[in-house]
Amino acid sequence: MMETILIVGSGAREHAIAAALARSAQQPTLICFSGALNPGIAELCSAYGIGSITDATAVTVFASDYRATLAIVGPEAPLAAGVADALWQRGIAVVGPRQSLARIESSKGFARELLAKYCIAGNPFFQRFDSLDGLEAVLERYPHQHVIKDDGLAGGKGVKVCGDHLLSVEDSRRFCKELEMLGHPFVVEEKIEGEEFSLMSFCDGRTLRHMPAVQDHKRAYEGDRGPNTGGMGTYTDADHKLPFLTGEDIAEARAINEKVAAALEAECGMPYQGVLYGGFMATRSGVKLIEYNARFGDPESLNLLSLLETDFVAICRAIADRTLESVPVVFSPRASVCKYLVPEGYPDRPRKGDVVTLPTDVPTGVSIFLSAVNVSDDVLVATGSRTVAVVATAASIAEAETACERVIGEIPGPFFHRRDIGTAAAVAQRIEHMKAVRRACD
Repeated sequence: MMETILIVGSGAREHAIAAALARSAQQPTLICFSGALNPGIAELCSAYGIGSITDATAVTVFASDYRATLAIVGPEAPLAAGVADALWQRGIAVVGPRQSLARIESSKGFARELLAKYCIAGNPFFQRFDSLDGLEAVLERYPHQHVIKDDGLAGGKGVKVCGDHLLSVEDSRRFCKELEMLGHPFVVEEKIEGEEFSLMSFCDGRTLRHMPAVQDHKRAYEGDRGPNTGGMGTYTDADHKLPFLTGEDIAEARAINEKVAAALEAECGMPYQGVLYGGFMATRSGVKLIEYNARFGDPESLNLLSLLETDFVAICRAIADRTLESVPVVFSPRASVCKYLVPEGYPDRPRKGDVVTLPTDVPTGVSIFLSAVNVSDDVLVATGSRTVAVVATAASIAEAETACERVIGEIPGPFFHRRDIGTAAAVAQRIEHMKAVRRACD
């Protein structure tokens, strides 16, 4: 069957998804429905619709008009809004969980309570709040060791950490009060120490195919300083672990993903079909869960899809048909580094409208993915968020970082990126930090 595949979303993640699908020997017809024009995606698609990606009716009408046989939902908001449910109801198979299952991301409290209910390892202390009642007791218990999270979706920016963003108990009270006044439930958790990593798994509800571990860099500035962002860059290692992780760390994270997939089906009465993304921290007492996402990470997906050797269309069809057990999933044994170019002032007061001039001679092993851009008078311009991602693959992290930095450094204008992502010094620092964390339990 010749597939017509709908991609929902307009960022670099969706550009990478489109590029991976276009590499398939099956040569599917690609169509896209998104909130903005991404010329990189549009170039790969035969039809491109613009509208609200959380409007389930608009998405399904577009999909039906172009006879989509399969859909891949990129961002979290459409999943939380039930777009996958609506597509399934129209007879269009979806890579991306239904609304009730997507609560694993859309509600931090739901995710924590699911692990607790099904006795799944990895939960630190947590408590969910709908008001300020009982807050003081938790802050007194963990006065300098807590994290406060908006329970709902906040674009990766609804988390504040004691010691980083919250410099006093009064700061914590104030943030909780802000969330309460907005009518947002929130979760207060014990702050855990270690090194963060992402482990994503293709999942058809029965079978999970695990992807290489990735490390994201949320903070805006070098040295992990500044405000949180959607992610400034990522790297993977050639052995599909990370230099600071052990085989046991990887095994623990995979086991948690597998148990969570089973728990979601037991809790919601339907299979989880899509990408299950665990954000974890390796600690002195094992792997702990930071949060779950119900889709590909951005930028993590840019690394992973650049390394994927198995036909991506075959994987997506197997997820939809629940036949993933019959599809071996293979990633290239190479390292990768991704860095995002962002406008000056990002994320709080980003410049908008600046011309984006891409390099014309991009070496083999390097890819450029477009994100928050538009075309004005035939010129590519930045629209104010993460603008362009550059991904390089090579035999080692160091080689990939050098290649990535060479290309992203050629893009002129009032933009910046984190030059330290994937550098030998930065990776060594994380290795030493993790060694110190592990020594603390000896």
